[in-house]
Amino acid sequence: MVSGTPLVQVRGLVNQFGRQVVHRDLDLDIYRGEILGVVGGSGSGKSVLLRSIVGLRRPTAGAVHVFGQDLTALPAGPRSRLERRMGVLFQRGALFSSLTVAENVALPLIEHARLPRAEAERLARMKLALAGLPADAGNKYPASLSGGMVKRAALARALALDPDLLFLDEPTAGLDPIGAGAFDQLILTLRNALGLTVFLVTHDLDTLYTICDRVAVLSQKKVLVADQLDVVERVADPWVQEYFQGPRARAAAYASTRAVRMDE
Repeated sequence: MVSGTPLVQVRGLVNQFGRQVVHRDLDLDIYRGEILGVVGGSGSGKSVLLRSIVGLRRPTAGAVHVFGQDLTALPAGPRSRLERRMGVLFQRGALFSSLTVAENVALPLIEHARLPRAEAERLARMKLALAGLPADAGNKYPASLSGGMVKRAALARALALDPDLLFLDEPTAGLDPIGAGAFDQLILTLRNALGLTVFLVTHDLDTLYTICDRVAVLSQKKVLVADQLDVVERVADPWVQEYFQGPRARAAAYASTRAVRMDE
């Protein structure tokens, strides 16, 4: 079980677009060193929650504290320094198409760390290697990369400033099962090696059962439950039961259990 003071505390969060209320009185804690999987039906506001935590969206109401600080209340300088401690992998990568992969990863090092371009690109290639990309990938443009390589390049950019908190929005979406499994193992390895805390939005049941320490379910405009999978699976909610007790979930749970036994 997780314990200690959360790195992220969300209390009473409200997100509203016109008359549409996406979140109401949403509470969530994220603890140091954990991989938290976030799931929910379409329109439940998973990406909106992520954007609210990292400061890309100002909530309609409620409070978000990251590293004990309210981002929205900080002056520009302290806020920028705190934001550097967070890395984000957006859906579909969101790489700049006019820059090479190495230039994409070097950009935050130049803009935020104020490194000379040569030094930034040297470090960028180290981050690309850390993300499992071959040496020549840095010279390519995003359009020439496969889907899996785009994900890894975007991960390298998210890791550029050595963040403490890593936010991943559907990181395995669109990948084949082998590529998705390899990406899951990469995230697990990086978490263990770098001491990262990971907030992971996903629909991938294999990801949930393979690498997540806890799972938060967004339903009814709030976090319905945030706990270990064996607890989440027993929640008496129609969506939860359909999602976690269906044939695909049973197959993912069986594969995860079998992998653990083989490791032992």
